[in-house]
Amino acid sequence: MEDGNYDHTHHHNVNFAQPRKFKEKLKSSLAETFFPDDPFRGYSNDPPKQRLIKGIKYFVPIFEWLPSYNFSLFRYDVLAGLTIASLAIPQGISYANLTKIPPVIGLYSSFVPPFIYAVFGSSKNLAVGTVAACSLLIANTIGETVSPTDNPSLYLSLVFTATFFCGIIETALGLLRLGILVDFLSHSTITGFMGGTAVIIILQQLKGFLGLTHFTAKTDIISVTKTLLSHKNEWHWQSALIGIIFLVFLQFTRYVKTKRPKLFWISAMAPLVVVIVGGLFAYLAHAEKFGVQIVGHLNRGINPSSIKQLNFDPKYIATPIKAGILTAILGLAEGIAIGRSFAIMKNQQTDGNKEMIAFGLMNIVGSFTSCYLTTGPFSKTAVNFNAGCRTQMSNVVMAIIMMMTLLFLAPLFSYTPMVALSAIIMSAMFGLIEYDKAFHLYKVDKFDFCICMVAFFGVTFLSMDIGLGMSIGLGIIRALLYTARPATCKLGNLPNTNLYRDIEQYPTAQGTAGVLILQLGSPILYSNSTYVRERVLRWIRDEELNKDYQGDSVEHLILELGGVTTIDMTGIEALYELKRLLGAKEIKMILVNPRIEVMEKLIASKFIDVIGKESVFLSIDDAVEACRFRLGGPSKLNGAEQA
Repeated sequence: MEDGNYDHTHHHNVNFAQPRKFKEKLKSSLAETFFPDDPFRGYSNDPPKQRLIKGIKYFVPIFEWLPSYNFSLFRYDVLAGLTIASLAIPQGISYANLTKIPPVIGLYSSFVPPFIYAVFGSSKNLAVGTVAACSLLIANTIGETVSPTDNPSLYLSLVFTATFFCGIIETALGLLRLGILVDFLSHSTITGFMGGTAVIIILQQLKGFLGLTHFTAKTDIISVTKTLLSHKNEWHWQSALIGIIFLVFLQFTRYVKTKRPKLFWISAMAPLVVVIVGGLFAYLAHAEKFGVQIVGHLNRGINPSSIKQLNFDPKYIATPIKAGILTAILGLAEGIAIGRSFAIMKNQQTDGNKEMIAFGLMNIVGSFTSCYLTTGPFSKTAVNFNAGCRTQMSNVVMAIIMMMTLLFLAPLFSYTPMVALSAIIMSAMFGLIEYDKAFHLYKVDKFDFCICMVAFFGVTFLSMDIGLGMSIGLGIIRALLYTARPATCKLGNLPNTNLYRDIEQYPTAQGTAGVLILQLGSPILYSNSTYVRERVLRWIRDEELNKDYQGDSVEHLILELGGVTTIDMTGIEALYELKRLLGAKEIKMILVNPRIEVMEKLIASKFIDVIGKESVFLSIDDAVEACRFRLGGPSKLNGAEQA
């Protein structure tokens, strides 16, 4: 302070620099959107050859881990590979059956894709394979257009085509670094969708469980229940009894794993035991005579080419495109989420965009080699993790074992009873109905619980794509509501500190006479600018009604903008209008801590010139001191004056 006047010379370095050029801002924005991990940081000073090597290692992760690979790592990976292969054989046959395609396709799908993932995948824990939800989604979507029983060759060609489109979409999303799209599948949506899918898959398996020959192609709970009741005459108690025995055995092994985590291998081997025991029983007891259906002939030999089977006929093309889009989003969300969750346990990182490219290439190559959609299933990844895998080599080991199975053992699995496969799928699905997570959502966030329930009931009573779409839609509506109605709060000073906090959260926080401090915590955009302006005016009206500021009228409005990440032209116009309305009431507007993007727009639009640079401060404490001085009250400036 000099000669009784407030000193404006120490403006605490508020940055009033000229706004950056459009090209620079666009580059920064795009880099943050598509390259948040900044993969090439630190490369620019390297020689061209080094940059090329680092670039190849970044995009093809096998070059990063393979040079340092050794026998001690290989020992762990062999054990893990053997364990997941024992799970992949029954799961492959089961999920192919769920997709209504020849069972051997499920075995093919665990041979070629794991090799591709080992080269391009970034997760050391993920085990590649088919998943129940995507299997049923493909069957449901393509089954609406072509019957798998009436025209199996066309149906199979559309499944391969859907896998091809799924791969193209996944690869494109990865290359364009659009992993943000997968984020629209919230945790609540995935929990509800997986739970609903598990319920309808369990109901679908009652066909194999009861030995039915006629069954509905629809997946909703009402259609399945009607079919079950209308075909009571086809029920076979022998098949049901075998199924119950297998199911009890599988659930018991899961219980053992829960109680003794070190015995996880018992649960992992259980499905293969069920397949082998079931196959021996069916062969020796001639179970077909008693209504127990078997898988039937499995071709020996590795994957034949299926490039010529891809079907781009305009008459049918919409169906595989739809199936490809739905399964790509779902497969990515499941695979990336599972990979990340297991990586966190080992303090490792996975790159979502690399995973997208790996999944995409897996499915493109898979569609050429008689495979259908593959991603990172939870059950197989959990087994891989618990078996002590160290690198992606465990997938290679699994693939080699699948190759040996296809070359020499495939015909032995032809006697596998359908009821055994149904029991395996049902046992896996029980683990996907996560009551505890739904209850946790209910306790923590009711809206999240609603999103979860919409997905669950939408899938079970309507269809998988409608349920998923409704849940995503509700999540987007919620996000829009938060954007359209952003939170604002009144701040007060915590006694004996220079901290200003929400008076609702901290009742001891005190207001300042003649000064109203508001914190805005959201972008100010066309969707919420009117609401923000009206909310600020309402705060001022409330102040004048409550008179909780020692009877003084509001003379200064301080807006804390640290949480406002951006502002558009409509938002700036709202600030202009607010300035005019406050001017009529003789209230001075003061801004605190506007971020760079907001400040640039306020400078470019001349708003800073209108309110004056002396009305922009670096901290609330500095702004309040300036207001106190202007109001003639006591000041506590002590050598760190603010303009």
